[in-house]
Amino acid sequence: MSKFLISCGGTGGHLAPGIALAEGLVARGHEVRLLISRKRVDARLIEKYPQFEFVRVPGRGFSWNPVHFVAFAVSQLQGLRFCQRLVRETRPDAIVGFGGFTSTGVIVAGRLRGLPVALHEANRVPGRAVRLLGRLAQRVYLPPGIRIPGISAAITRHVGLPMRREIARTPQAAARAALGFEANQKLLVVLGGSQGATSLNDWVRREFKALATEGVQVCCVTGLDKGRDGVVELPAKTGETVRAYFTMFTDRVAELLSAADLVVARAGAGTIAELIRCETPAILVPFPQSADDHQRANAAFFERQGGGLVIEQAALGRLRAEVLDTIFNDALLRTFRANLQRMDRASALDLMLDDLEQLAGGRSSGRDAAPASGA
Repeated sequence: MSKFLISCGGTGGHLAPGIALAEGLVARGHEVRLLISRKRVDARLIEKYPQFEFVRVPGRGFSWNPVHFVAFAVSQLQGLRFCQRLVRETRPDAIVGFGGFTSTGVIVAGRLRGLPVALHEANRVPGRAVRLLGRLAQRVYLPPGIRIPGISAAITRHVGLPMRREIARTPQAAARAALGFEANQKLLVVLGGSQGATSLNDWVRREFKALATEGVQVCCVTGLDKGRDGVVELPAKTGETVRAYFTMFTDRVAELLSAADLVVARAGAGTIAELIRCETPAILVPFPQSADDHQRANAAFFERQGGGLVIEQAALGRLRAEVLDTIFNDALLRTFRANLQRMDRASALDLMLDDLEQLAGGRSSGRDAAPASGA
């Protein structure tokens, strides 16, 4: 048995694959601790996983704003001291980071003690943390076809995003019955990622009357602090009642995606991986201020692979027409689903588990190795 520290806090896109990896490691008999941030979204996401030990690490996100940058730097030093103590006390055999501001301290602390460390990047434009910390790693997991300058090909492995066991497609009728949606109406699901998307929430409120007229029911996950739960009812042109459901958060993502005919969403790597696993066609609206414009790169790859369409936020005026053209085109939806099924062939989780066991194997019988002199 090996001990692993998994740093995965800050956003759902970091936390969900960290939980997936923890599930896989525990199933193979290993011990895990997950490092998360002190943000509200992390606290909400971990409620379903009482079987795991979560450790909240000091830290805050990066910003070029001078005041916020000073706060970021101070928090990173606090995080490093915290992680040095944690690594010394828990004596892990390996450390895995999924990027973001929670990864820096534990990756540096691990290397200072000579521990093997691994990093995973799911976006097609690697983030700042992975680009910088990759030079300390013994393994860097990247999307197929992506490389980071200065990171040796010998330590690079190309894998997708590990998925939690609960993320799997279920029959649409069963999913709709479980969630309370109408069986005979088209269902549009709108997601803004774990942080929510104000522009997409506003689009639903603005366009629901037109969608309802055509008989399209909507479920909009607004994000924490970006709305409140509620239901709006309007008549379709046939006279039947059509509903828009607004919810701040859902922990039933697989059922929701399985129930949907079409999704409108941001283009984070976690969202895209869930769409692929649940075989749900989507129209992606990349967040234009995403770091290094990584969401646009993610969305472009998804569209090239035939999983759906892309509309820029500046062109949201066209979104309603695209939604109605797509959601009533059953032949096109079947083509998208077939392409999504093709995209989900390899198991990123199994590939990572096999590799990490090999990486940590030399430590489980000798945890008191000397610190790395070059770290």
